[in-house]
Amino acid sequence: MLSQKSSCILPSSFSKRADKRCRRVVTRSNMSVSDVPDRDKRDTMNTLLLAGVALPSSMIAGSYLDFLYPPRPSQDREVQYAKDLFGNNIKHSVWIQNHSTPLERELTQGLNGDPTYLITQNDGLHLQGYGINSICTHLGCVVPWISSQNKFICPCHGSQYNAEGNVVRGPAPLPLALAHVYTDDNDTVFFRPWKEEDFRTHDSPWWN
Repeated sequence: MLSQKSSCILPSSFSKRADKRCRRVVTRSNMSVSDVPDRDKRDTMNTLLLAGVALPSSMIAGSYLDFLYPPRPSQDREVQYAKDLFGNNIKHSVWIQNHSTPLERELTQGLNGDPTYLITQNDGLHLQGYGINSICTHLGCVVPWISSQNKFICPCHGSQYNAEGNVVRGPAPLPLALAHVYTDDNDTVFFRPWKEEDFRTHDSPWWN
């Protein structure tokens, strides 16, 4: 409740301007208990407000997470989509359309972001079931495919590998690593770690 009092503050000696010095003093009385908002009602309103904000915020956050972390072809966290130079997922049909030459090779982004060769099969219609990691086993240079010599030849120290990535000339001590290559139901190419015996050397894979 509010109450008002009117008073005039006069100077010690009366003057003609005394009437102009009149002002209103407003005083506040104590509020009654019934005027205080109920705590339970305030808590309920706060809860409703937070819920109203949280729902759209979670939907927006979920959209961003879905964009940053796209679904993988399976629940296996070791699986990685093959990506082209621009970071786009590679479609099998599009790849074959542009790489129909038998045994054609080109670098893609593979497991752990390593540059990995995809290889067209002899029929020119499908991909080989394995990709070849292009990191040299000597000192880690990226090894290009030299089609005129039908070899992978390291530009750093001259190591050479055959068409399957097996060492034919040092100083590289080990063959190039392998990765399985698959295509999912959406025509997207993906890699999975090669954990079985190395078909080139018949040894356990050194890269595991």
